[in-house]
Amino acid sequence: MAADTLKSTTGAGGGAAAVRRLLLDNGALTALIVLLIAMSALSGDFLTTDNLLNVGVQAAVTAILAFGVTFVIVSAGIDLSVGSVAALSATVLAWSATSHGVPVVLAVVLAVATGIAAGLVNGFLIAYGKLPPFIATLAMLSVARGLSLVISEGSPIAFPDSVSHLGDTLGGWLPVPVLVMVVMGLIAAFVLGRTYIGRSMYAIGGNEEAARLSGLRVKKQKLAIYALSGVFAAAAGIVLASRLSSAQPQAADGYELDAIAAVVIGGASLAGGTGKASGTLIGALILAVLRNGLNLLSVSAFWQQVVIGVVIALAVLLDTVRRKAGATPVAAGTGGGKGRQAMTYGLAAVVTVAVVGATSFLHSGSSSTSNPKVGLALSTLNNPFFVQIQSGAKAEAKKLGVDLTVTDAQNDASQQANQLQNFTSSGYDAIIVNPVDSDAAGPAVRAADKAKIPVVAVDRGVNKATTDALVASDNVAGGELAAQTVAEKLGGTGKIVILQGQAGTSAARERAEGFAKGLKAFPGIQVLAQQPADFDRTKGLDVMSNLLQAHPDVQGVIAANDEMALGAIKALGSKAGKSVQVVGFDGTPDGLTAVTNGTLYASVAQQPSQLGRIAVDNALKAFQGEKVAETVKVPVKVVTKENVAGFTG
Repeated sequence: MAADTLKSTTGAGGGAAAVRRLLLDNGALTALIVLLIAMSALSGDFLTTDNLLNVGVQAAVTAILAFGVTFVIVSAGIDLSVGSVAALSATVLAWSATSHGVPVVLAVVLAVATGIAAGLVNGFLIAYGKLPPFIATLAMLSVARGLSLVISEGSPIAFPDSVSHLGDTLGGWLPVPVLVMVVMGLIAAFVLGRTYIGRSMYAIGGNEEAARLSGLRVKKQKLAIYALSGVFAAAAGIVLASRLSSAQPQAADGYELDAIAAVVIGGASLAGGTGKASGTLIGALILAVLRNGLNLLSVSAFWQQVVIGVVIALAVLLDTVRRKAGATPVAAGTGGGKGRQAMTYGLAAVVTVAVVGATSFLHSGSSSTSNPKVGLALSTLNNPFFVQIQSGAKAEAKKLGVDLTVTDAQNDASQQANQLQNFTSSGYDAIIVNPVDSDAAGPAVRAADKAKIPVVAVDRGVNKATTDALVASDNVAGGELAAQTVAEKLGGTGKIVILQGQAGTSAARERAEGFAKGLKAFPGIQVLAQQPADFDRTKGLDVMSNLLQAHPDVQGVIAANDEMALGAIKALGSKAGKSVQVVGFDGTPDGLTAVTNGTLYASVAQQPSQLGRIAVDNALKAFQGEKVAETVKVPVKVVTKENVAGFTG
């Protein structure tokens, strides 16, 4: 009777019920299919071979990191250090191979060993030190990032050419990072499903005490689990640095959150005991498709963060609904679910191809806009200076009839490389780039050059690549002016501190170089301290407050931008503009207001709106085949209370 009822129910449900159950059983896969269909319908540039390969490349680093994090989360742990460990491993490789002549093969071994060592330290602190995984790996996040900055001295290190080929393509079309991602995914799947340590992960995550009582050496297994996470982090760091042709000490900042999100979206539980490599790959692809599609749709950089957060929440919510509906994940390594899983992925592929193919007809025959399309890739929009560049660029684009798309890299060189690749694969008529790092932007700009797309650099140049024009102020000359201004105000003698920019950025290096050059002419000026405050107002406040405890007799402050200068003014209180003279850099609206009020003595103004206007003008000329100057210098100007009224920026 039960068998008859089951047959009857199955037959009555038909194909629709089977599909519904299939989708519910694979929440992350369903979300990916929906995203692919939506992006294909909304953007005619999404469904191209070049762009789909871009999505794969952009998912690679996150996916490799996430495979390692999968081991940890399955065992009911967490690893917040993978992004920093990736940066440290790449820095060790570049530092040993280029600065110390270590053979490249041995340098790669050292990089992997660095990842293993970091993982073992995490595992030891957790297993034997009894520290919560969150605390132990949070400490390693800070230690690894700090060591990366110490080894590199805050500057990017060129990557060995033999290893940089990992960022290239095979046969001129197949990206090597995608191949590495697939190989690492297969290794992760094998470890989880076919090895003793993989089964141990599920046992520990399901019930650690029961695993211990059954004879499992839990502490040693945790050492191995976190060491594996370190290996995958090192591999991700090498791939990332290969793409950027340089080891960036600030690389992969925040990537640990993307990796954890990819694992959870892929169906793993933070409580442990469930998770698989294929789900993690799907989670990483969801994040990559989302970011790629939002770029193509010209969604505001600010709204992109909101949309990504909402989609992550919805994807996890769908998985929760699936679990409540009674779907049970197939245990890794069991044979019974393999055929069903293969059928699931096969059916998903067929459905996706069919629907995406149908939606592509929405774009066939549609006429594109007659206006030139220009992409503006900014290093960050979390700084008034770059917001002004954007404003000037938008005003000029509107005046000239240019469709301008602006992206925000959030000071992440890898994210900016992805955005530049999206502009290239979408066939933009011209690209304007404000590099996060001059070396890291090189490979993506070379790809645009190869596609015959003119590129204009703004504020910072691009190394090892050809740009049609560079529109910039001279940061070194500006730094000299800042030093000269504060020294002259102090009468050639006095005690000052310097607030430096974000370590590893070209603007911070060049302005610091200018400060040093300018102060050489004033031997009576004593530099009490130099500390980074990362171009951030809050950090400027904190760092200046700390420095005042050690140096209450300070008489002058040079800040590498107005934001840090404004933070320093807040820390100085009534001293600002009276007993302590502060000089900033950039000429932002808030900075100029402080100059007017007398709390900021001067700002070395770059006229950022002019930078944006001139960059768009030159990009349009380059697209139209007109001759443009290789370098367009926008003069800097020292703005004080005497001339601030006539300065427009």
